Formats: sequence, C-alpha cells, structure tokens
Amino acid sequence: MFRKAAVPTVSNGRYLQGQANGKLSSMDSGQPAREGKVVLKKKVTLLRGISIIIGTIIGAGIFISPKGILKNTGSVGMSLTVWTVCGILSLFGALCYAELGTCIKKSGGHYTYILEAFGPLPAFVRVWVELLIIRPAATAVISLAFGRYILEPFFMQCEIPELAIKLITAVGITLVMVLNSTSVSWSARIQMFLTFCKLVAILIIIVPGVIQLIKGETQHFKNAFAGNDASIMGLPLAFYSGMYAYSGWFYLNFVTEEVENPEKNIPLAICISMIIVTVGYVLTNVAYFTTISAGELLLSKAVAVTFAERLMGNFSLAVPVFVALSCFGSMNGGIFAVSRMFFVASREGHLPEILSMIHVRKHTPLPAVIVLHPLTMIMLFNGDLYSLLNFLSFARWLFIGLVVAGLIYLRYKRPDMPRPFKVPLFIPALFSFTCLFMVALSLYSDPVNTGIGFAITLTGIPAYYLFIVWDNKPKWFRKLLGK
Repeated sequence: MFRKAAVPTVSNGRYLQGQANGKLSSMDSGQPAREGKVVLKKKVTLLRGISIIIGTIIGAGIFISPKGILKNTGSVGMSLTVWTVCGILSLFGALCYAELGTCIKKSGGHYTYILEAFGPLPAFVRVWVELLIIRPAATAVISLAFGRYILEPFFMQCEIPELAIKLITAVGITLVMVLNSTSVSWSARIQMFLTFCKLVAILIIIVPGVIQLIKGETQHFKNAFAGNDASIMGLPLAFYSGMYAYSGWFYLNFVTEEVENPEKNIPLAICISMIIVTVGYVLTNVAYFTTISAGELLLSKAVAVTFAERLMGNFSLAVPVFVALSCFGSMNGGIFAVSRMFFVASREGHLPEILSMIHVRKHTPLPAVIVLHPLTMIMLFNGDLYSLLNFLSFARWLFIGLVVAGLIYLRYKRPDMPRPFKVPLFIPALFSFTCLFMVALSLYSDPVNTGIGFAITLTGIPAYYLFIVWDNKPKWFRKLLGK
C-alpha cells in the first residue's frame, strides 16, 4: 500500500506510473522522456493559470456572509481596511509561493516545498491530514453550498429539503471527479468559463453599487470608523476570516509541472489574480454598504441575495445561480490542484503506488482524483463537516507558515539554487510570522477544537513510522495493506 521509494514501472494495462522521486527525466530537466513513458502534459497556459487561482479563491463566501469580518472589527471602515490588508498579505504569501514554484519545478505545492526544506516526516504529515480530513471535508462543505444555491430558485417559498441538497451535492461532486478524470484541457476550459461567471457575478454587485455611490448613497460610510469598539481578540480573528476568504492563491503551485514556461507564467498569474481578487473583494464590500447598513448586514444570511433583492427585483433570482456556479468552480479548481499533491506524494513513496499512475490516453492522474470521491461522500452524508473544518483550519496556516519559513531556510541552506523570481526577505518573514501568529491565536481563543485538530494532525507521526519507516512488517500486516 505504502512503499519506501517509488520505482519506475510500466503497466501493461491502461495506466502508467509517473516519475519516481521526482529525480527522473521530467518536463523541466531538458532530458527526453524514455520511450513509452507517460507524463502529465504542459497544458496550463497563463490564462488557465489565472482561472485556476481566481476560480478557486472566489467561492461562496464573498456572496454569502462577509459579516465575520464586520462582526470582529465593529465598524464599516475597519472592515474595509481588513479586507484590503488581507488581500495585501495574501499577495505576499502568493509571491513567496511564486519564488518557490520557479526554483522548485515540481508539482505538489505545500507537500513538495516542505519535503525539500525540512524532509519527509513533516511532508508526510501534511499530505496525511490533507487526504484523510481536510480536502474531503472542504470539498463537501463547498459542494453543499453549491447544492443549496442551485436549488434555491426552485424553493423560493419554502425550506429546501436537506436530502435534496445532499443528493444534488453528490451529483455535483461526482461530475467534478469525472471531469478531472477525463480531460485536463476540458477541466481547464470549464474552469475558465466558471471564472468568467464569478467575475460577472461580482460585477453584477459592483456596478449597481457604483451607481448608488454616484447617486449619493453614502450614508453608511459617514463616521465609517465609529461603532462598536473592536476587542483585542476581535481584530486578529477578523484577519483570520479575511485570510480564509482569500485562500486559494497557492493552488497553481500544485500543478507546476503542467504549467507552460513556469518561470514567467507562475509569477504573472499569481500577481494578476491577486490584484483582480483584492480589488473585486473590496469593491464588492463597498457596494454592499451603499444599500445595506452594518446592522442589516450582520442579520443577513446571504448578503448578495439581500443586496440583489433591494436593487434588482426579479433579476435577483440569478444571484443564487451565480453563487452555485462560483461554488462549482471552487470545487473543480480544488480537485484539479490537490489531486496533483497526492500524485507527487505517491511518486515519492508516501502514498499508495497506484496514486502515481497516469491514464495512458487521457493523460490524467485518474487514481489520485477518484481517491477523494468515497471519502468526500462519507463526510457529506455522515460527518459533522463544519466541526471538522474548525478542528483543522489551524493546520492549513501552520503548514503554509512552515512552507514560507522554508523559503527563508532554503535561502541559507541552498544559496546557489537558481531563483528566476526572488522576493525581498521581509515579505516571507512578515507572512510566516502572520501565519504562526494566527495559529497561536487559535490555540489561545479556541483550545478545545484546536486541540482536537492538533491531535488529529499528530496521528500522522505514528502513521509515518508504521507505513513508511518500518521495513520488517509481518506477513499478515503486509497482506492487510494489500501487498
């Protein structure tokens, strides 16, 4: 099931194994691939890279409930300030990943960079938690939002049955898995279309908001920084919510080996995407406040729907559809990217060997895609999804902070490493400090849930020694693992 080191083999069936340990002829090495070798092709252009980042960042949150930041800041002015600062901080993190993606030209994102900087144990723990809990739970949650909002126009006068939501959600998850298993090109094209839909949805909110400003609807911006005083704990929690809303800027680094001209396209795609998202998020929140007061926003369950109902009349029915498409785009981008992490971890010997197989005709990492399907379905129908995400939300920022700290470490450990794109040292220092501060804050403010998440993360350590390090496994244990 797990192996200590991957060995390149060729299957007589429909799949071929990918590169072993990332050391063999790769798409960036300049060496020709051996005859009969199947690799993931470079089909991610600059435009597709931008669509992956924007399409994954913009999910349901900006349309449904930006009130978390307002609640913890206490005023309209501070909430807009936090949205802006979180966008800048996210850009800093994205620039750090741009440097890592141009000097370490292997897919896998967080896993690969931790492996390069700190070795196999923390890298295994990262992919262990991602595979078992984080990705299935995150996919199930965003998929539930898709199911709820795609059904919203059909249940305007009554409550949507939970079973109907889960059934349509299951169909959506399956459709995304099939799409990513069938074609990289079609998955990227659909992601570009859905990204266009997301930007149209944001413009549908921004343009009426600008018109309201021109008409002089600025009463909610008067004394913008007046209101309930934000507590010392409130402001950091507001930043935590904001950084979560911007999360997704790292997904292009999961598919580095499939990016055309990564030295140029990865930094460009990241910078363009983060500028578009930050400007879009801030202007969307400004638009909300032209029509909705701070108190009304805190009471609204779906801010975009409330906004649309007040200004657009019957056209407001289109908003839930756009939110559903936005969620579907986040599902598609997340599965497309994270499946490459599992593919690379298998190639390195940290996950079952089958996950590093590539379909010989479709050139997709099909096993790495479909492995998420049963786990996601289990969580969808049985799990307490939001509790799982609360348990493990700190783990994302812990490992992202570790990755960016690894960039600083690699500057000193491997100073001669080619770095086509290089950021000033203060950027990774500030960003890694921010991530670790948020982790420490979560341990202080919510010790129970964070402690449970920390305990789940630590299970990766015995799993590493059991599955990876322990060579002399008894026969019954090997048989149990399918060897």
